[in-house]
Amino acid sequence: MRAAEKSGLLSEKGGRIGGRVSPALLRQAKRQTGIKTDTDLIEFALATVALDDNFADAFKESRATVDPKLKLGF
Repeated sequence: MRAAEKSGLLSEKGGRIGGRVSPALLRQAKRQTGIKTDTDLIEFALATVALDDNFADAFKESRATVDPKLKLGF
């Protein structure tokens, strides 16, 4: 959330979002994150998506590109 704040993503609070979700999904997400309110949970989820660094895609793209002579220590 600090990164979202620094990026200016949290500076304005005028947007609204609504939807229906499974109560079990909501409870588990709050349990996992420790977030108490629906608004904070939605903000956290959206910030997580907005700030995604695409690590998984970059990792997949680099597959089999490590020099086979590189000593990995084992």
